[in-house]
Amino acid sequence: MAMASVVPLSSCPSAASLARPSISSVSASPRFLQKRRFVVLSAISSISPPSSSSSSDSIVESLKETVGHLQSAKWNDLWSLNSWVVRDYDRLVRTVNRLEFLITSLTDEQLRAKTVEFRQRLSQGETLADIQAEAFAVVREAARRKLGMRHYDVQIIGGAVLHDGCIAEMKTGEGKTLVSTLAAYLNALTGNGVHVVTVNDYLAQRDAEWMGSIHRFLGLSVGLIQAGMKADERRSNYSCDITYTNNSELGFDYLRDNLSGNRRQLVMRWPRPFHYAIVDEVDSVLIDEGRNPLLISGEDRKDAARYPVASKVAELLERGIHYNIELKDNSVDLTEEGVALAEMALETNDLWDDKDPWARFVMNALKAKEFYRRDVQYIVRNGRALIINEWEAWCGCYLPGGLLHRACAFLLLLCLQGGSKLCHSKWDKSETQVVLFICSQPMTKSSIAKEGLKIQADSVVVAQITYQSLFKLYPKLSGMTGTAKTEEKEFLKMFQMPVIEVPTNLPNIRCDLPIQAFATARGKWDYVRAEVESMYQLGRPVLVGTTSVENSEYLSDLLKEQNIPHNVLNARPKYAAREAEIVAQAGRKYAITISTNMAGRGTDIILGGNPKMLAKEIVEDNLLPFMSQETPSGKTDMEQLSKQSFSRVKIGPSSLALVAKAAVISKQVCKRKGCDWSYKAAQSIISESIQMGQSLGVAELEKQLAEDPTIYPLNTMIGLAYLTVLKDCEAHCLNEGLEVKMLGGLHVIGTSLHESRRIDNQLRGRAGRQGDPGSTRFMVSLQDEMFQKFNFDTEWAVKLISKITNNEDIPIEGQTIVKQLLALQINAEKYFFGIRKSLVEFDEVLEVQRKHVYNLRQVILSGDSESCSDQIFQYMQAVVDEIVLGNSDAEKHPRNWSLGMLLDEFLQIGRSVLAESFAKVREEDLLSSLEQIQRLHVVDVGNFSLPNLPVPPNTFRGIRKKISSLKRWLGICTDETTKKGRYQVTINLLRKYLGEFLIASYLEVVQDSGYDDSYIQEIEREVIVKTLDSFWRDHLINMNRLSSAVNVRSFGHRNPLEEYKIDGCRFFISMLSATRRLTVESLLNYWSSPMEAEELYAP
Repeated sequence: MAMASVVPLSSCPSAASLARPSISSVSASPRFLQKRRFVVLSAISSISPPSSSSSSDSIVESLKETVGHLQSAKWNDLWSLNSWVVRDYDRLVRTVNRLEFLITSLTDEQLRAKTVEFRQRLSQGETLADIQAEAFAVVREAARRKLGMRHYDVQIIGGAVLHDGCIAEMKTGEGKTLVSTLAAYLNALTGNGVHVVTVNDYLAQRDAEWMGSIHRFLGLSVGLIQAGMKADERRSNYSCDITYTNNSELGFDYLRDNLSGNRRQLVMRWPRPFHYAIVDEVDSVLIDEGRNPLLISGEDRKDAARYPVASKVAELLERGIHYNIELKDNSVDLTEEGVALAEMALETNDLWDDKDPWARFVMNALKAKEFYRRDVQYIVRNGRALIINEWEAWCGCYLPGGLLHRACAFLLLLCLQGGSKLCHSKWDKSETQVVLFICSQPMTKSSIAKEGLKIQADSVVVAQITYQSLFKLYPKLSGMTGTAKTEEKEFLKMFQMPVIEVPTNLPNIRCDLPIQAFATARGKWDYVRAEVESMYQLGRPVLVGTTSVENSEYLSDLLKEQNIPHNVLNARPKYAAREAEIVAQAGRKYAITISTNMAGRGTDIILGGNPKMLAKEIVEDNLLPFMSQETPSGKTDMEQLSKQSFSRVKIGPSSLALVAKAAVISKQVCKRKGCDWSYKAAQSIISESIQMGQSLGVAELEKQLAEDPTIYPLNTMIGLAYLTVLKDCEAHCLNEGLEVKMLGGLHVIGTSLHESRRIDNQLRGRAGRQGDPGSTRFMVSLQDEMFQKFNFDTEWAVKLISKITNNEDIPIEGQTIVKQLLALQINAEKYFFGIRKSLVEFDEVLEVQRKHVYNLRQVILSGDSESCSDQIFQYMQAVVDEIVLGNSDAEKHPRNWSLGMLLDEFLQIGRSVLAESFAKVREEDLLSSLEQIQRLHVVDVGNFSLPNLPVPPNTFRGIRKKISSLKRWLGICTDETTKKGRYQVTINLLRKYLGEFLIASYLEVVQDSGYDDSYIQEIEREVIVKTLDSFWRDHLINMNRLSSAVNVRSFGHRNPLEEYKIDGCRFFISMLSATRRLTVESLLNYWSSPMEAEELYAP
């Protein structure tokens, strides 16, 4: 078989041959501080001539600047909107650079005092734009002093892009994490809070400690939200100036706050919890995860037994006879024969019977049978199913210590002992309410039943929101990622966020080799193995990206046959523990890494290795055997072999002495205290010691050792040993990195095209970071799943390859094949964009309703006593209005109204409260009274009552209650939704009379109860919130059912979206009406007999 060719580094442009992009140092106009979101006019104005009042010197200077820009620009850049926008930011960069000399001369105290100064200036009327340049200069200097990292000019541009509410596309390794500190600091000066959102707990903790040191140095408070935190900790961290969290924790906190029973349970900054957010890996969060709902649910056991039965029925049905499938959208359609067989097996007359529904269980079982394959979409371990969505497997995450935390990313861990409960995410209040993260195909239970595993309970949604809806709540939103330009139209359409490509600090010299197309999968994998082998012989590090666990292990077996040491990263638990270390060392010489997921790892692949991770590994290897008797788990035989192929780090004598001393001290501490730490506890002690050493430095640690009277200063010694070993590792990694660069850098191999070019670009971006050399190669087979899913006709391509090569296992690199493949990929992007767009349009209906309900909850919980009372009075008036308007007609005489039914409904609401007053009121009395008021010309609305009917209790004493009464009357008179007619005034007066009577009666019975005001207010809040939550929960169930039902209406040539909007609006109005009526009835019943209702409604 032909060996895949190795591309020499000489075939790629060298770093020396490319000039570093420079930013002009011409003086800036003060107008640069104006907000710039696609400011084309301001960009063009930079090349327009100055006004006649300008001096000749300024004209010459302006012309020089314009000519300089045009000379350095490429012709394509002149027509690129992005280049004009980036060029507009150059003026900000020049101003920041001019301020740098002044800022560097400040002491630490003076630099910290700048934060107080900025806040004072903002309070005096200045805007963030006025202080932007100086604030950026302050952050740059703080980063240099605390981290030894100075923001490059292009990173200043990135910070400005984030501040302007745009998406900054920055290539891998360009320092997005450092860029975020600029915009975070500037916006935190307002005191309204800034959220920096990452994709998992590990990255949030790392950034809060690492980048948070800059903000703490400048006097800002920094918070961190992690899974498992108590409510008090969360509340404290959300109140900080800058809060680091992951997307799922943020979403669940928002949902939990909107399920809380009182204001003491709230953890976010209410009433305005959202101000400004910076979203890391924004394309993953808002596009890949955007359509997946965050759910909080309770258990519902009634349907749990249906899943295994439906799974057995699915085994009886045969594809092509009883059902047909569509790979593109993973859909299943039952044929008439299939329906008949299923109904016979289940002994039912109708699969879609509302009283005995079987259709959705059978359909889900068929989907699990056809589309969910073990080791591809899910894996099974210890009675647990780990569901992996193919698209989302590229965005998994890891935690320190090797524990996969799938709740924060796209992977759903199903704990079978509790139905579909999510591990590590149980709701604090009850075991019956759990946090769920459901993948885009809700097939979890059916997949479990397919494997014959135990299913205990189903779930009922009590709160839900998608990430897209969640982040739309921010008045100002920005994001950063390495790959977003291909999805710019989607970001603009859905979030009004343009994507700005930030230039790289050093030119990109990576070689993207042509795509190789194979007729068969066998030929592709043989060539992948051969290319990996050839690179390994050269010593070049290789990263191979696969799309599934199955493919990664198949390639691993091929490499094992050739005795090629390598590391595997996928969803297998045995590999999870070492993910961070493997990624950190994937750029070392002879490193071969196979991964199902490289996007969003949060750890850069540095050529020559990551010295910090390497130093930590050396310290752990030498100390852990003395600190714990437990045996570490997670390392595989192949990983040990791969580690042996790396060059050994030469540790100096002083470093070895400190490590040995730390080992002796750790042994003595264990012996003296009689403790035997667990392996994880020992790792935690070492990690804490390393963090302390990094923050203090060698000089301070040595000073502490000299002054510390402690016999065994374990933490201090470990920190000092780590810092000395780190210097040796830095020297080793630098030399090895130079060797790897000479060999050509990291080589990335993609084994399949994805359904989005963005995912492929994420893999390509792993090579050639920060101007390093590197190369990428994609090898695809016409038997890959993407081509089958989209029904791509591959016969002509197979014949063409056979004619050209006379061998189906030999690749071709022709432009015709490549163009067809890329065209198919673009079509796939359009298809999935259409799906996401449709889902967003459907979710927008629920989004409006959710905002109304949640805003109402917060008004009730966070408002004062007057706002709660006003809400109750509005409820009572609305209930009366519905009764009156439902039994009257403005165009007909009152004798033609349903007055008897009106009185019955009114009395039914008040029951014992109104029974005494209206017991003797008959239909004729009400009709006579209405006829009398028709003859009146002037009515005193302040003390109005219907003639010959009971007078409302005199409880409207005080100016506030009288104003509230007048406001309700004004609302009745200006109600545009009511029917116009001759008797409209009569109807309005009847609405006012009955409404005021009901409210006055309620106030009277509350006063007679004898309870103090605080208890009364607490009961009122409790009743309103509980009633609202109950009906909202039922409404969510109805809306989810409706979203599935309206699709059938398309067969009747009706628009499903319009049908969903109409019915959804009708459902919502009915839900609010039922909520108001039950709330009013409950409150009246409670205060009329509080002792009987206390157990039900008391908090």
